[in-house]
Amino acid sequence: MSKALVIIDMLNDFILDGAPLQVKGAGKIIEPIKNQIAKAKSEGYPVIYVCDSHDKNDKEFNIWPSHCVRGTFGAEIVNELKPEPEDIIIQKTRYSGFYDTNLDEILTKLGVNTLIITGLVTNICVMYTVADAVSRDYRVIVPKDCVIGLDDYGHEIGLYQIKNVHNAEII
Repeated sequence: MSKALVIIDMLNDFILDGAPLQVKGAGKIIEPIKNQIAKAKSEGYPVIYVCDSHDKNDKEFNIWPSHCVRGTFGAEIVNELKPEPEDIIIQKTRYSGFYDTNLDEILTKLGVNTLIITGLVTNICVMYTVADAVSRDYRVIVPKDCVIGLDDYGHEIGLYQIKNVHNAEII
């Protein structure tokens, strides 16, 4: 089994106080994600950051406030989780980390068949990335202390879907 750790949208515009799309309580998943990073490094599997990265006129801003505009401070990974040189960074423009990115190609080249998916938010980008991963026959594990929703209801719905619809493991 070849694993990869996937960290979704742990970006300033979602985490810092006063950010345009601040996810309340997101700071509490930073330490558990740091622990997952340490485990990946000690066991020698890749760490992949999948990051929202929008043009300033992205159609998504019809739904959500402007956020994670490419090249801005808001689109940067939070300081506590800064990538190391060997880590992989993938920019995405939609909810799924697979949509219009080279994530699947990279995972295939690395021989990965199991993804440990963490980050923001449970019922949006995490869930859509899980759905696309499962559709591509990856085994998916989601540590529940490493994800959070926009609110408790969304978080619970996301975990339910991830486990019962997409058949991913919640640990």
